[in-house]
Amino acid sequence: MVTSTSASASTKKTSKITIKTFKKHHNFNSSSTTITLLPTIISTTTPKTIAFMTLILLSALLRAPRALAFSFKGLHPGSFSPPPSPPTRLLSTSSPPGGGGGGGRASASVSKLSSGVASGPLPSLDTLPPKGTRDFYPPDLRLRSWLFSKFRSAASSHGFEEYDAPVLESEAMYVRKAGEEVTDQLYCFEDKGGRRVSLRPEMTPSLARMVMKQKPTLPLKWTSIPQCWRYERTTRGRRREHYQWNMDVWGVPGVSAEAELLSSMVEFFTSVGLGSDDVGIKVNSRGLIAEVLDGLGIPEDKFARTCVLVDKLEKVPLDALRADLEDIGVTPAQVESLTAVLSRKDLEGVAAAVGPDSASLQELRDLFGLLESYGISPWFEFDASVVRGLSYYTGVVFEAFDRSGALRAVAGGGRYDKLLESFGGDATPAVGFGFGDAVIVELLK
Repeated sequence: MVTSTSASASTKKTSKITIKTFKKHHNFNSSSTTITLLPTIISTTTPKTIAFMTLILLSALLRAPRALAFSFKGLHPGSFSPPPSPPTRLLSTSSPPGGGGGGGRASASVSKLSSGVASGPLPSLDTLPPKGTRDFYPPDLRLRSWLFSKFRSAASSHGFEEYDAPVLESEAMYVRKAGEEVTDQLYCFEDKGGRRVSLRPEMTPSLARMVMKQKPTLPLKWTSIPQCWRYERTTRGRRREHYQWNMDVWGVPGVSAEAELLSSMVEFFTSVGLGSDDVGIKVNSRGLIAEVLDGLGIPEDKFARTCVLVDKLEKVPLDALRADLEDIGVTPAQVESLTAVLSRKDLEGVAAAVGPDSASLQELRDLFGLLESYGISPWFEFDASVVRGLSYYTGVVFEAFDRSGALRAVAGGGRYDKLLESFGGDATPAVGFGFGDAVIVELLK
């Protein structure tokens, strides 16, 4: 029939085109070999069946071309080579055509190596972390996690909520003009946008920024365990990076807030097996020191800088600070009178210098009364020399210490009612403390 003959001819032509196309794209080596299907198969098979068989044939050849021996005229296993495998790429340094995904990422160093720019042996890797920082291997991290769980337990039992903030902040938040050490210890730099930024040395300014932004309902009780950075001399328990447990109360003007914070600190010490024979907490008031300075004729605008210098007396002798004190207008006679007051360890001894009607003195008496009612008074003592090194403190200040004297301050804090105001906000009563992880671990060893 004409129809059958035409169909057979068309099928034969289609089959040859299909095989030729396959040959072209899969590198058949023999250009002289004519690949045709057997005429008997062509003449007795319908077009649909031939198309189906062709697909099966192509699939088989793609999977294992050398292992197959089909009845093609003149075809033998050595007459063609298998399609080459694509090159293996472990790392991609460029995106595929069209900009789609799937190419993976490569660092600049990998790109250089793959392009042949870098050559020769790489320098030996220094396995130590940067000075003043730490690696946390699994046993170290287990200890840290246990310690943090104790921090969080003490905070949650007093109703505090946890928060966090970026480790990178604006440098201006920490640059104050009272001669604080923290200003000189910043890990600061200019970013690629020309902004001056710093790794946070403490958490309190970040908290103030967050409160200014959101204006949460007061009072608030927040806690955090941020990593903080200061470029300072490293000693036992003092590192350039450390984690610091923070607890802060905002919106409570009276010493009941201080009493709650100090109670939570004592609860933590007890939970890790430390007692009042191991750790003590010194208490004083910046307000009390301000009254003493005022009585000595030192102007109010020099109070903060004077307190920062006085805080250094525990580390360096008075003679080393005389020049700095005189630079801000504090005379040698005033310095001697001030140090005489600061050496007092009892409230009544300081009362002679500030008078019986001192508001700050009464505030301290109220606080010690609350601590006694909490049943934790053996942990605390008055010490007029405790002023803390940050200029923004305005009232009660306190500092936990190792009674053996082997370590630096374990924790410290105080009231900072004017911090928000210094950032352009409204004056808001606030008090809090910071508690580093490095010192307490040394104490627990």
